[in-house]
Amino acid sequence: MQAENESCAAEPSLGYAICILHLCLEWLELDSWEDYLNYVAYLLWVFTPLIIVFILPFLFVIFFYLSILFLHVYKRKNELKEAYSNSMWDGARRTLATLWDGHATIWHGYEICGMDKLPDESPALIVYYHGALPVDYYYFVSRVILLKGRTIHSVGDHFLFKIPGLRPLLELFNVIHGPKEECVRALSNGHLLAISPGGVREALFSDENYTIIWKNRTGFAQVAIDAKVPIIPMFTQNIREGFRTLGWLRLFQWLYERFKIPLVPLYGGFPVKLCTHLGDPIPYDPNVGAAELAEKTKCALQSLIDRHQKVPGNILRALLERFHKRHKED
Repeated sequence: MQAENESCAAEPSLGYAICILHLCLEWLELDSWEDYLNYVAYLLWVFTPLIIVFILPFLFVIFFYLSILFLHVYKRKNELKEAYSNSMWDGARRTLATLWDGHATIWHGYEICGMDKLPDESPALIVYYHGALPVDYYYFVSRVILLKGRTIHSVGDHFLFKIPGLRPLLELFNVIHGPKEECVRALSNGHLLAISPGGVREALFSDENYTIIWKNRTGFAQVAIDAKVPIIPMFTQNIREGFRTLGWLRLFQWLYERFKIPLVPLYGGFPVKLCTHLGDPIPYDPNVGAAELAEKTKCALQSLIDRHQKVPGNILRALLERFHKRHKED
C-alpha cells in the first residue's frame, strides 16, 4: 500500500482516479485486471438472482394492470365502435378518454362527487383549483365525455401552444388560450367551458396548504356575466399529494415572474386517492359585477377545499385513503 502511494506521488501525471482504483484493487487483494473481472463476475453471479426476484413481481404487477386497462377498453368497445361510425375525431376523442379514465381508475381510484350538478345540455363555466400537474382535470374531462357525451372546452396557458407536436391534441379536446370573446362564444354556443384563474402560477407556487393564488383576476367572472351562464366551482382532493413542485425556492419564483418561464422541478406520480368535488352552481345575476362574482367564486372554491381537504396535505394519508375513505367531515 505504501509503495503504491509513493508511486502515485512520484508520477504527478497519473490521475487521482487511477490511484484510487489501484488502492481499491489492493484493498480487495486483487493483483490484476483478470482478478478484478473475476470478482465482478462473482458479484453478478451472486446478486443477479436476487435482483430478478425483486424485479419480476413488479413486472407481473405492470402486466396485471395492463390487463385491467385492456378490460376497461374492451368493456366500452361498442361505444367506441359507435363513436367511430359517426366521426373519426369523435372516435379518437372517446378512445383517448377511455384510456385516461382507465388510468384514473387503476392508479388513483378516481371518483367524481356531484356529477349531477353538471348540466346535461346547457352551458356553464367550470372554475377549478390548479394542481402542480392537473391530471385530475384530464380525468374529469375524460369521464364527462364517457358519461355525459359532452366535450368540455378548456382555457389553456399560452405556453402549451408553443410545445412542438401538442397542437393536434389541444385541438382535439377544444383547448383555447382565449381571448375573452372566444370564451364567451364557446359558452354562447352551448358548450361547457373550464378555466383555472390561478393557472400556471397556482400550479407552480401553491403548496400542500392548497393556497388559492388568483391575484386580482376577474376576467373569468366577466366571461360568465357576458355569456349569462352559471359558474360551477371544482376541486380535487389530494391533487397536491399526487404531484408536487419545488416552487418554494425563490430562484424559480423570480425566473417565472421575470421571464414567465415555468421551469420548476416537479416530482411525484404517487397513486394517491383522487376525488373531484363539484360545488353548487353560482347562478347568473345581472346585478352582480365581475369583482363581486370573482370573490363569490373564490369563496365557494375555498369552501370545497375546507370541506374535503385536510391541510397540510400528507402523501402517506392520501395513499391510505385508497383503501379506506377518510374524507374530511363537513
